[in-house]
Amino acid sequence: MARYPTLAASAAAALALAACASYDMGPRATARLEPTRGSSVSGTVVFTQAGDTVRVRGEIRGLQPGTEHGFHIHEKGDCSSGDGMSAGGHFNPGGQPHGRHDGAAHHVGDLPSLRADASGVAVVDFESKTLVVGSGAADAVGRGLIVHRDPDDFTTQPTGNSGPRLACAAIAKG
Repeated sequence: MARYPTLAASAAAALALAACASYDMGPRATARLEPTRGSSVSGTVVFTQAGDTVRVRGEIRGLQPGTEHGFHIHEKGDCSSGDGMSAGGHFNPGGQPHGRHDGAAHHVGDLPSLRADASGVAVVDFESKTLVVGSGAADAVGRGLIVHRDPDDFTTQPTGNSGPRLACAAIAKG
């Protein structure tokens, strides 16, 4: 049994660490979700740019257990209205129809639905090739992040019929 790892094993470990760390090397933005009036939904979501991909990770709490919720980036990072309506409509710089995040045509702000577990917690972890962090027309920084009460039907234009806004955050650099 060798006491020292082989060169190949060391190289493989270094590559694996580099792949994991690559999401920590690009521009980052953070959204701290606060409940809208009458809601208890809150959480934190981090957007990290790595090449032409943005990794979106976070956790949202206070949802009804076992429920699905629309989740979108909205035009403005303004949550001052108390009901989240000050964040405006979906972020859609390309003028696309509303649709699934992974579909051919969709708003830049169309994100995968949230699914709450039995404790009312939704874990967010996905990648986007349409969002960017830090510059350009599809930049998420300065926009609003919204958690909706109802599931997104992915067809009703322009919003997906996701209902009232349960939580709102301004997406800020850093």
